[in-house]
Amino acid sequence: MLIDKNTLQKYDVAGPRYTSYPTAPQWSDEVTAQTYASVLKAFGQNDKTLSLYIHVPFCEQLCYFCACNKVIRAREEKVGDEFLEHLFTEMGLVAGFIGRRKLIRQLHWGGGTPTFLSEEQSEKLFTRIRSLFDIDFNEEIAIEIDPRTVTQNKLKVLRGLGFNRISMGVQDFDAKVQDDINRIQPYEQVAQVHRWCRDLNFKSVNYDLIYGLPYQTRETFKKTVDLVIGLRPDRIALYSFAYVPWLSKPQNKFNLQAIALHDEKLDIFIQSRENLLDHGYQAIAMDHFALTTDDMAKAFNQGLLYRNFMGYTLKPADEYLGLGPSAIGFLEKTYVQNVKVLPDYYDSLSKGRLPVERGKQLSPDDQVRQWVINSLMCGFKVDKGVFFDTFGYEFEDYFDQEHRHIRDCIEDGLLCEDPRRITVTDLGKIFIRNVCMGFDHYLRQKDGHRRFSRTV
Repeated sequence: MLIDKNTLQKYDVAGPRYTSYPTAPQWSDEVTAQTYASVLKAFGQNDKTLSLYIHVPFCEQLCYFCACNKVIRAREEKVGDEFLEHLFTEMGLVAGFIGRRKLIRQLHWGGGTPTFLSEEQSEKLFTRIRSLFDIDFNEEIAIEIDPRTVTQNKLKVLRGLGFNRISMGVQDFDAKVQDDINRIQPYEQVAQVHRWCRDLNFKSVNYDLIYGLPYQTRETFKKTVDLVIGLRPDRIALYSFAYVPWLSKPQNKFNLQAIALHDEKLDIFIQSRENLLDHGYQAIAMDHFALTTDDMAKAFNQGLLYRNFMGYTLKPADEYLGLGPSAIGFLEKTYVQNVKVLPDYYDSLSKGRLPVERGKQLSPDDQVRQWVINSLMCGFKVDKGVFFDTFGYEFEDYFDQEHRHIRDCIEDGLLCEDPRRITVTDLGKIFIRNVCMGFDHYLRQKDGHRRFSRTV
C-alpha cells in the first residue's frame, strides 16, 4: 500500500485510541461511589449478562515502554495475599449491591501480570468469583501471562480452572530492542511456553507485538514477525507504541533518535500487515490479526466485534464490570473507574467503600457518537438505515456539522459514501483514529485538545 507523504503528514497528529467514548480525559469525579452503587442496583434489576475484568497490578520488573497501571513488587506470597484480601472485599461489595447472581459470559484477568499470583492464589481468586457469579465456560475465559513468570504446572492449573485463552506479551524478539525496553525474553522461552499451551489444549493462544519501539527497523521487526508466524498463534495484536512520557516517566529513558517515527514507523506496520496477510491471517479492524478459525475473526465477519479498554474483543455479554485498582466498568450507560494508586485502593476497601475515582454518565449525544465511533472502529462502516432505526435521526441531519470532515476524508481517500452507508477504505483503516476524531464532540471544545499518543 502506497501512502502519499502529504496524507501522512496531515494525519500524523495526537489523537485518542477510542477504547471508550467519551474518552477518559472527559471523565470526572462527579461519578462517585454512591453513583456506582445506584448503577449496580439498577443492573441487578434486569437480566443482562456480564463481562468481568480483574486487574492484577503487580509486575516483578519494570518494562520501560509500558504505560499501563502497574506496581513493581518482588513475587512474595504476602503481596498477593494482601491484594486478594482487598479484592475480595470489593467483589463482595459489588455483588451485594447487584443483589443477585449474574451470568459471566466473558472473563479476563489482566494487569500488570496476573501470573504474578501463585497457583494457590489463582485458585482462591477463581473460587471466589464462582461463589458470587455464574460462569459460562463455553465462552471466553482469558488471562494475560508473562512468559517469564509461568511454568508448565502453572499453565496446567490455569487450564484446569477453566481458562481457555492465553494472551502473551511478546513485543519484539530483537535482543537490542529487548535490552533497551528492559524486557529480556528470548524466542526460545516464548516458543516453550507456546508449546505448553498447545499441549494443554488452550482454545486460543494470542500474542501482543509492539511496533515503533526504540531501535526497531523494518528488517529487525520482520524477523520478529517471521518467528511469530512460525509459531502460528491464533490471534496477534500489533500495537503502535504509545510514546507518552508525560504519563509514563520510564519512557524518558529512551533515546529519541532511536525511536521509529512517522513514515518509517508506518512502513514497519504496513510491511508487518502484508506479511501476516500473506501467511493466512485476516486483518481484524485497526490493529488485530487472526486466523479464520479464531473466534475474533468470526465475530468480525459477523459484525459482532467490540472495543473496550482491552482493545478489540468479543462481546458476548451485555455489560462490562472491572474489579481491582484502575479497573474500568461500563454499566447502564455509565463509565466507572477505580482509584489507580494501590494504597488508596486498599484504604477505601478497608473502610468498606467502593474504591471509585471517576467516571462518566453518557448523555443522549454521547450515546449517538459512541455508536458511530464504535461502528467505524469495529466494522469500518456506518449504516445510515440502522442509525435511523436506532436513534430516530437522519444521519446527514444529525451530523451536519461533521459534513466538512466527511468530505475531507472522502477527498483524501479514507472514506466512501453512498445514500445507504459510509464505508472506510483500506487507506482509511490505517488512519481510522483520525476518521473517528471528526465525530468527537469533545475535541471541538476549548479544552478538548488533550495530550494523546500520535495516530501514526
